[in-house]
Amino acid sequence: MGLFDRLKQGLKRTKELLQTDIRDLFKAGEILDAEKLEQFYSRLIRTDMGVAAAREITEELREKYLGRTVVLDDIWRTIRERLQQQLTGATGNTWQTDQPLAPLARATSGPTVVLVAGVNGVGKTTSIAKLANLLHKTGHRVVLAAGDTFRAAAVEQLTMWSQRIGCEIVTKPSGSDPAAVAYAGCARALEVNADFVIIDTAGRLQTQQNLMKQLEKVRRVIGDRIPGAPHEVLLVLDATTGQNGVSQARKFSEAVECTGLILAKLDGTAKGGVVVAIRKEMNLPVKYVGVGEQIDDLEVFNPASFAEALCSAG
Repeated sequence: MGLFDRLKQGLKRTKELLQTDIRDLFKAGEILDAEKLEQFYSRLIRTDMGVAAAREITEELREKYLGRTVVLDDIWRTIRERLQQQLTGATGNTWQTDQPLAPLARATSGPTVVLVAGVNGVGKTTSIAKLANLLHKTGHRVVLAAGDTFRAAAVEQLTMWSQRIGCEIVTKPSGSDPAAVAYAGCARALEVNADFVIIDTAGRLQTQQNLMKQLEKVRRVIGDRIPGAPHEVLLVLDATTGQNGVSQARKFSEAVECTGLILAKLDGTAKGGVVVAIRKEMNLPVKYVGVGEQIDDLEVFNPASFAEALCSAG
């Protein structure tokens, strides 16, 4: 499937919720009244797109169509255009979405360092493997650093992925200092002239202050070894967590200055609107989206395609 079809499939549950709400509330040929708009606002909130984004969409519908005969195509077009604007954000998504590397900031020289963080169970290790695979397939030399030293299974999983992909991995014994793994990964990337080093970190709740401090240390050590690094700090979010993702984005950004998101498990939720909430409230762009469980199921995020897939018929 192409990007649009994969997004459309991934957003199926969110889309079904939204379309059901629109069919229930907006009847072609009826007059659009304020009560129906308020009901629609409440239902938008159920997709977890957040109060601000939902209110913006509702107010635009009110301004354009209140007291007028309902034309469903016009309502869908307005929702789609507003969603795209919200997802693009103040800074805009300037990358070409058909180029896998385009979302990533690049080092001016030497390896580009990508630090990846997230809470437990969000699909972080798998997302790292998908990103490494995407970079490897486009001809780039990738080094992985298995910084989740608290879980032997995480190191084993990432090692397995590295072997399947064909990229190098740096590991240390279970219980080692994660910052030491990150440092060693950067050193190895410099040694072999790698294009990218992707550093895994242990999953942690955003409320665990000691572990968040540890993440800050990892970031500092990376910068000591490669000045200017990390060049990207990607937060992996599980789309099924909905509004809790906003809290995660805020706390992790405070600790390590997140630059973007990888949104995982989009195919398993009716809360896909959280993408809008995070962009609206944090101005933090989604850079990649996971739309399935396979190694190739990672796509460069495209606001236009996302809005289209959410609002398309069928």
